[in-house]
Amino acid sequence: MIDTARRRRNEAPPSTRWCTISLLLLSALTSSHAGWIDPDTPKAERTVSPLPIVPNLPPPKENAKSKNEANKGEESKDDAKTTHRRKRKGETAAPTATPTYFPTFYPTDGPSEAPSTVTPAPTEPIRVYDLVFSDEFNTPHRTFEDGNDPRWTALEKNDYTNDAQHYYSTENAYTDTSGNLVIKSEAADTTIVGFNDVKYEKERVTKHFKSAMIQSWNKFCFTGGVMEAEIALPGKHNVGGLWPAFWLLGNLARHTYVGSSEHIWPWSSSACTDKSRTAQLISACNRVEHYGLHNGVGRGAPEIDVFEVQAGSQKANTGPFLKMPVGQPFLSSSYQVAPGRLPRPGEGWWPAPGQWYDNLTGGLNTSLNIAFYGTYNHFRDDTDPAAQDYWSDAISYNRQLNASHFGKFHKYRVEWELPDKNGTAANNYTETFGYIRWFLDDLFILEVKGEGLNASGTGAEISSEPMYMLLNTAISSQWGFPLKCPAMCPCKEYDCHGGFQETCGFSEGFCDMMARPAEYKVNWVRVYQDKNDPKQKVGCSTKERPTRKFIEAHRKKYMQAGDLHPLKTIQRGGGGCSPTAPANVTLPQSCGGHSRGTCSSQRKPAACECKGNWTGPHCLSLGGFDDVVWDPPETWADLGFTGPRAAGILIVCVLAGIMLAAPAILKKGRQRRQGYSRVGPSGPEYEQRLVA
Repeated sequence: MIDTARRRRNEAPPSTRWCTISLLLLSALTSSHAGWIDPDTPKAERTVSPLPIVPNLPPPKENAKSKNEANKGEESKDDAKTTHRRKRKGETAAPTATPTYFPTFYPTDGPSEAPSTVTPAPTEPIRVYDLVFSDEFNTPHRTFEDGNDPRWTALEKNDYTNDAQHYYSTENAYTDTSGNLVIKSEAADTTIVGFNDVKYEKERVTKHFKSAMIQSWNKFCFTGGVMEAEIALPGKHNVGGLWPAFWLLGNLARHTYVGSSEHIWPWSSSACTDKSRTAQLISACNRVEHYGLHNGVGRGAPEIDVFEVQAGSQKANTGPFLKMPVGQPFLSSSYQVAPGRLPRPGEGWWPAPGQWYDNLTGGLNTSLNIAFYGTYNHFRDDTDPAAQDYWSDAISYNRQLNASHFGKFHKYRVEWELPDKNGTAANNYTETFGYIRWFLDDLFILEVKGEGLNASGTGAEISSEPMYMLLNTAISSQWGFPLKCPAMCPCKEYDCHGGFQETCGFSEGFCDMMARPAEYKVNWVRVYQDKNDPKQKVGCSTKERPTRKFIEAHRKKYMQAGDLHPLKTIQRGGGGCSPTAPANVTLPQSCGGHSRGTCSSQRKPAACECKGNWTGPHCLSLGGFDDVVWDPPETWADLGFTGPRAAGILIVCVLAGIMLAAPAILKKGRQRRQGYSRVGPSGPEYEQRLVA
């Protein structure tokens, strides 16, 4: 869709088209990923570097010497403070005889067995990631209905997943006048007559809550890099019921379109096993290259949750969090992947040795999420459940939040390093397995290393799939609602405007909180990549992981009833406007103001005409495109037809001229044979006469 618009914009006359295409290709190759960058992104924010990992360290072990010194009272405390200050100033601690498992807070007392004469290795240069995508949301009144925005699509769709109590409405996602994306959740009814993707039947249902989800599905995707956003969470920290999320999903699955996810979500495996052969739709066992997919490469749609936030008043080490040092409110950062491992721990129990993944590191105020280890996946149409059903794992840590995270802005970040079977010259061409790291306000939350996935023996790996971004707030009876239905409460319908039977199943205070809409606000979203790493790419269909032909061949799985295409073409102008609207104010009626568009009164009714790179019905959205299209639509050359060269073009032009002139020549010959002749000079003012 976006690529088509770009080709039309760059279309040249036939005599210069080949030159233009060459220049465009050269421009794309030398570009610094400008196609998705919001010019409002500050220059200082256009590069980032990896953040340090500070694990949740165990307290340092005391030896006999330190215990004796501890008895010396205040002098010992002063010494400890001095030691701590000196370390911060850069003094090097004496090494131990053997390395400690984690770095210690303070210098260790035991000397090394012998002085080291080894020259320390040179410090590696700091890795730099360059901005490849940004949306600052500074233009007010943007809307994200399908066809309105090149970057995002807001759903107009019922959500049948996870016992959802909400309807996703395009009206509930917009930009405000303060430079924020707003996802509004409200207690409002929506009656839908449609097909239930879970029950496989048509039904009439009333949802009592409206919310929003925006996706960059099949518009902007990236493979590897850094993604971060500044976000203020909705609702209250101590009232459960809202489910805000910021996450990534493989482009082969379109969330809430359940058919697109079956045997696709959340697979990330290129191992051919008995389970993948029958349970993974596109497995490494496949030896036929349909839809442009590669022989022997397993495909799927793994999930990286930057966060899923659960508010509430249940504290750590109580109730369902009895065995966990983190309670409500918390965020859960996770990597959801299939195939899952067996044996696996029971929910609510800490894993026994060998039951869960190694190479997991958590930060301060975090805990392994023992309340949820993953999902058992069964699909109604499967004919052999024993072979086709599969477990998926949720490798997640919970991080403690507080009241300040709700209504105030904080920065959330994920760093995603791809696996590399061949390695690089820097690591002597040794295979690496990649990692995913999560941060809150630049403070470390979790690292999942690919070595742990590899050691599990399941075939699961860190994702190499092109992934798209999602921002949403759900309302689900599975998340933040009471775990057990209260006495005398049926818990069959949830409606804040209903009676006791409809309101008794909510968390305490939820309906009071929802008396006013809850707003999930996003100040900006940015994505960075290492331009020196050829594995990191922008695009939803790459050479290594193509998706375009598969989606086109299964398009009905990515559409609702009545849709003509999974995504509409982006509308450029044409929105209704008022010629008398002030041109110096950014409004839909003024087509975004004089710098973005004009209201043409020559059209009836008056409609917007966009300027420059502005697009959308009211010229409120910036255009966007991939600098390099890795998997372009087919051309005649792809079908084996080679276009003519210069000599061929000349021959074609001569033949075309002869064909165009032939009717006139034949007509004149016929007139002469019938006795017509021209009198005097030729010209339109002369007539022909019949010769006797």
